[in-house]
Amino acid sequence: MSDPAADARFLARNAAAVHPAGGLEDRLETARREGRPLRVKLGMDPTAPHIHLGHVVVLQKLREFQDLGHRVVLIVGDYTARVGDPSGRSATRPVLSGADIDANAETYRAQAGRVVREDPDLLEVRRNGEWLDMPMERFLALARIPKVAQLLERDDFSKRYAGGKPISLLEFVYPLLQGYDSVAIEADVELGGTDQTFNLLFGRDVQRAEGRTEQVVMTMPLLVGIDGTQKMSKSLGNHVGIAEPPEEIFGRTMRIPDELIATWAELLAVDLRSEPPDDPRARKRALARALCERFAGEGTGDAAQAAFDRLFRDGAEPEQIDEHPIPAGTVHLPAVLSDAFGVSRSEARRAIQQGGVRIDGEIAGADGLDLDADALRDAVLRMGKRRFVRLVREG
Repeated sequence: MSDPAADARFLARNAAAVHPAGGLEDRLETARREGRPLRVKLGMDPTAPHIHLGHVVVLQKLREFQDLGHRVVLIVGDYTARVGDPSGRSATRPVLSGADIDANAETYRAQAGRVVREDPDLLEVRRNGEWLDMPMERFLALARIPKVAQLLERDDFSKRYAGGKPISLLEFVYPLLQGYDSVAIEADVELGGTDQTFNLLFGRDVQRAEGRTEQVVMTMPLLVGIDGTQKMSKSLGNHVGIAEPPEEIFGRTMRIPDELIATWAELLAVDLRSEPPDDPRARKRALARALCERFAGEGTGDAAQAAFDRLFRDGAEPEQIDEHPIPAGTVHLPAVLSDAFGVSRSEARRAIQQGGVRIDGEIAGADGLDLDADALRDAVLRMGKRRFVRLVREG
């Protein structure tokens, strides 16, 4: 039989906070007495196509709840993504198209499955469009719950208001919609990063107003990105995506400052106890290998480390380089980079301007980006330190 007090201590051991104090143990005891699992909620808005290690911190905690027999409800915010979460934002988020949101939602669903268990008894995946596409009368009733003064207490809103920066009415609606998600799926516990604290606690207000039992809120620390200063974010370019090639996962992990190794290991559940505590290089390499093994497959860690050493210690090209076909005539270098490496053309142009693109070892100039395809055939195109292709004739 489970021990609610022990389970609560285990689940909260690396959390930033649990609200209210003692609430998780109480909820676990209630569930045990009622003979049911907890319903543990995590909402993720598909505003970008890939999940990174920052998301894994919270997904890993969901997995721990599952391992104790509780049911995880993963909400893909196809409707809330249309609003845009204002948390931590100094400006209104750009609006995504419905097609982009749907495509991102499918990617999120598949990638989250690399962390949480896919057991149908332990995982429920929902889209909040199921209940947020509601009659106006119902929405107006919900809109009576939040008070403007309460919303302006949010740090991000208060700073923007004081600075004369615009705040849309839609952004005020966001925490209300997220809170109603908790009502719709009858959440016992909701998880999120510390930047989500306001939204998660506001969910308790919505549940109370709807006559429901208030959820326990557990917040997790934000994973600092590879730049060592800001939280991991794809928009900041300091992320490690879990669907990236193992060489990319390994190489980007090796860029973290030594002082982050222990924190990354704790939050990402990587055991480094067998590594020498006074050898940060060995510990970082073990961390990078473990992340490759987890997200790219068995055996990829050692291979990625060997590739890393070949590039950075020996200064050589990879032993195997994928081929990328180009058409006859004139080709536009940013377009070739975009097609070859899956980056945007603007990102490709930035890399060229920063001297990060090489053709057969020579830095590609920022001028004259339209090149003769015949002169490029059989050339090795390199972007950054770890991306290579050999250009060949199309067809």
